[in-house]
Amino acid sequence: MDHLLIIEDDFRLAKLVSEYLHQSGYEVSHASSGAQGLQFLEQINYNFQLIILDLMLPDMDGLEVCRKIRALPSALNQTPLLMLTAKGDPMDRVVGLELGADDYIAKPFEPRELLARIRAVLRRHKNPTGATYESSGEVQSLKFGSLEIDKGARMVTVSGKLCDLTSYQFDLLLVLAERAGRVLSRDQIMESVRGKELDAFDRSIDVHIGRIRLSIEKDIKNPKRILTVRGVGYVFAKQQD
Repeated sequence: MDHLLIIEDDFRLAKLVSEYLHQSGYEVSHASSGAQGLQFLEQINYNFQLIILDLMLPDMDGLEVCRKIRALPSALNQTPLLMLTAKGDPMDRVVGLELGADDYIAKPFEPRELLARIRAVLRRHKNPTGATYESSGEVQSLKFGSLEIDKGARMVTVSGKLCDLTSYQFDLLLVLAERAGRVLSRDQIMESVRGKELDAFDRSIDVHIGRIRLSIEKDIKNPKRILTVRGVGYVFAKQQD
């Protein structure tokens, strides 16, 4: 049974969500503050498969909690993270994604949508070969010049140096790399990874691409690997240094 951690100061909401997720087959632990959530994560007897993090917490900003989680030792900092954000506050979502969150959902939300997003994030994280985009199932690594994508280990290196990517960002990069030379729209990329259509006003894809470029490009102002096709989307260059 997957063990989830919800960091939320609203006890009523946390109780309702915990009960719903428990009925759906998950074990859930609840932390009512950022400090308590970080304490749970650092305790050796806890092993969480996903973190649900509210951005409005009493003791510290949820974005700071996200930053601290991503600064934890490697065994913990790759834990998938889903943010709970205030409706109509896109800036928090953008910053959260830049800090390493894998997905977000705005309050108020339907429990079924939260469950669907949790399942999608866990599926991407635990079973990359079961993703909806095409994969030969034979090639375990892709090489483009000094860039190497190890599909089995889910690692990306440039000139042997490990790149810091979230599970979601790895999947986005893999979608582009497996279709090198083909222009993909934002809708096509997001649909391949999430398995659902992109909201017309959702531009979180651009935030993630920016984070990927920070890790794999020599000059993010003049990218050579992931190219922007204005008005269409992105293309992964076949020929690279």
